[in-house]
Amino acid sequence: MRQPVLGLFLVFAFLTMCHSRLCARQFGGTGDSSEHFVRISADNSQYLELDNGKLFIPVGINICWPRFVSSEDSIMAKMEYYLRNLGKNGGNFTRIWLSAPAFEIEIKQAGHYDEVMAKRIDRLVAIAKENRIRIKFCLENFRNLTNMPPMFAGSVPFDKPVYDQSKGGALSGIDDFFTTQKGKDYYLRRVEFLAERYANNPTVFGWELWNEVNSVRTSDKQILFDWTRDMLPEVKKRFPRQLVMQSLGSFDSESATGLYRDYSQLKDNELAQVHRYLDPGAKLEVSRGPMDKLAHDAVTTLMGFNLNKPIVLSEVGAVEAHHAGPSKLYEKDTAGMMLHDYLFAPFFAGGAGPGQSWHWDYYIDKHNLWYQLARFNQAIQGLDPRSEDFQPFVYQEDKVKVYGLKGKNTILIWVKDRDNTWHSELVKGIKPEVLSGILLKLPFEINTGQITFYDPWKDKNVSLSATDKTIALPEFERSGIVRITLKK
Repeated sequence: MRQPVLGLFLVFAFLTMCHSRLCARQFGGTGDSSEHFVRISADNSQYLELDNGKLFIPVGINICWPRFVSSEDSIMAKMEYYLRNLGKNGGNFTRIWLSAPAFEIEIKQAGHYDEVMAKRIDRLVAIAKENRIRIKFCLENFRNLTNMPPMFAGSVPFDKPVYDQSKGGALSGIDDFFTTQKGKDYYLRRVEFLAERYANNPTVFGWELWNEVNSVRTSDKQILFDWTRDMLPEVKKRFPRQLVMQSLGSFDSESATGLYRDYSQLKDNELAQVHRYLDPGAKLEVSRGPMDKLAHDAVTTLMGFNLNKPIVLSEVGAVEAHHAGPSKLYEKDTAGMMLHDYLFAPFFAGGAGPGQSWHWDYYIDKHNLWYQLARFNQAIQGLDPRSEDFQPFVYQEDKVKVYGLKGKNTILIWVKDRDNTWHSELVKGIKPEVLSGILLKLPFEINTGQITFYDPWKDKNVSLSATDKTIALPEFERSGIVRITLKK
């Protein structure tokens, strides 16, 4: 009898293992997720996951440095305040500039790194872990070696004179940093110092080579592309368990299309990032128009490059013409209607997550809009887009614009008041209308199961019913999310 019993035991053990893996796949596995690294999904490269199989949707904002503070205590108190508010509202992701004065390790001499500043970064990483937040570290941001002061009050310097010959460095100009071995060594030695501390820390989401690298003032922009192509695999060697990526300036002109295509298609650029702002001085009409269209179009354009990698709208917000400072619209947008639009629109275009806001202090914290992140999380709660094979769709009818994701098991629809835009509400002062009697007519046949409507402005879910392809929506202002669970 031993052999049959052993056989049954092995079968039982195999089924148990399979069930455990299935549970890990669906529900995020067991143990502390903070101990797992973020990676590109093994099953659907459009999305991200942890290395235990748990879905990871990066919900967060840029909190790149603390403005208007300078002492050690005030810097860390401000960052802890930001990260705590982010975490308690369901945020799991932020971006930090290591080149900002608050966190720069290479202060007095090229190739020499300040241990006191490094310990400040250690503390920052520890605070992020306490609040269940992953950090994307941006390594550099300067645009010239010298004579590039901050763009406006509260910004950071855009030069790094420590590398210049006038300050004891070995470089005669910005081109030298990207084209000479000495310049590349400066960059990689700094990377290696950071890798010794953080390469095996799963709180670190990944490493961005440069903030908006195309804005660097080299004599030839091809220099920057060649440097990026060569440096991506070099940085990855130093951070093999973390993602490595590059960023470009605001996608606000037609000429930026080719630039975004070329950089996004670099095979070692693991995450396709796009920056776009509402900018009244932008050349592209879409960058001067409704926020939902602006954000949706940014991701849709990159989707058209057939990248086979996650796409994230990683900087978004509103500025005065030609990025002269934060938009004056922020003063009036106490409800966060612009934030809501650029949170949701990228995800409904097939992005790996919601849009990631800039102006964490002039806008998000000033109006206490952190809760908008929690509302996004509530809208997608329990949804796993990796297995859905979502196909985005967009259409207009009656008084609403419809942004949808059609999947194998779920249809998710963001219904938005067509006439409610930043221009109508914040410029003209037209209050959002209470929409009632809206009949949502789907453009395709479905085998309808459960239907719910989530109102993110009231944080309320209600059940709905459908007749044929028509769904009667409850009253709502601005927008709502319809979720349709399809029958098998």
